[in-house]
Amino acid sequence: MSWRKPLAVLGVVIGLGFWLQGHSVPALAKTVIGKGADIPSNEKTVRKIVAAFDRAEEALQKRNLDGLMAIYSEDFSYQGLKKDKLRDIWEEVFARHHRIASSHIFSKIVVKDGKVPTAEVTCTGGLWGTSDSTGERVRIDSWFEEVHRLVYEDGAWRIRGHAGEDPNRTQFGVAHPYF
Repeated sequence: MSWRKPLAVLGVVIGLGFWLQGHSVPALAKTVIGKGADIPSNEKTVRKIVAAFDRAEEALQKRNLDGLMAIYSEDFSYQGLKKDKLRDIWEEVFARHHRIASSHIFSKIVVKDGKVPTAEVTCTGGLWGTSDSTGERVRIDSWFEEVHRLVYEDGAWRIRGHAGEDPNRTQFGVAHPYF
């Protein structure tokens, strides 16, 4: 009978949908170069910058705080936050969420060569996690065309801070200390 095969497929699809409601599906986390991005830098340097964010994502998924903090420069500074305080913030995120993931879309990368190379990376993205208290998937942070300031330090690109910082803004109002 020809109706049994389509009915069986429909049953599998419906059953899979019900099964997925009670199970976690991994977040699609990634770092990508946006379509039409302005990137006059060489391809090798761009790959290394993307790799730094990919390492941070891997550390997020493994809940490896030391690995995550490795993306930040020892001289990290953002609206008065230094690397040690940023670590405290990440510890709190890990304490309150699981299945943490981020997404980064780079629209511009400007590298300045020199004795200590630096880069400014214009990025739109977000940070999500599943709340331990509610079980809901939540947005922890998001940003639009934030300019990450990076420095090439100890053989890797690291975040030093963000361009256009306003020291008069409140620490947790519209600030994005994560990435």
